[in-house]
Amino acid sequence: MTFDAIDKELLELLQKDAKQTTKALSLKLNLSKTAVYERIKKLEKEGVIKGYTALLDKKRINKAFVVFCHVRLVQHTKEHIESFEREVKKLPEVLECYHVSGDYDYILKVNVAGMVAYREFMTTKLTSLKHIGSTHSIFMIEEVKNSTVLTP
Repeated sequence: MTFDAIDKELLELLQKDAKQTTKALSLKLNLSKTAVYERIKKLEKEGVIKGYTALLDKKRINKAFVVFCHVRLVQHTKEHIESFEREVKKLPEVLECYHVSGDYDYILKVNVAGMVAYREFMTTKLTSLKHIGSTHSIFMIEEVKNSTVLTP
């Protein structure tokens, strides 16, 4: 799908605040409410806009301890990979999971209350998953940038 300048601006506006009304967006884009509505519906239908969500303050919900956990599997068979991926998707502490190249097979982004909670997560949940050979944890010191805005 190709995007014109208005589509790009509309997507940026929605990513910054998806609760804006069609009227507010129409004023910012200098379009009619109907034209904005139709563009949004087209972007949703095409799968460009996958959904809408609320961004929570990690500190206020006591999940500000962020860990990047590298995971190495014991073997790289299709069965091991599919099993690990299926199980890790079930862990609510894991916000993101990436299959990567390099020394480790996966990088997980984990949010918990603190070190005690992370230890509990590691010992009772993560390391109980089948096919994990080793893990390596990196703890966030400070969040320098965290954005959800993509530019098409």
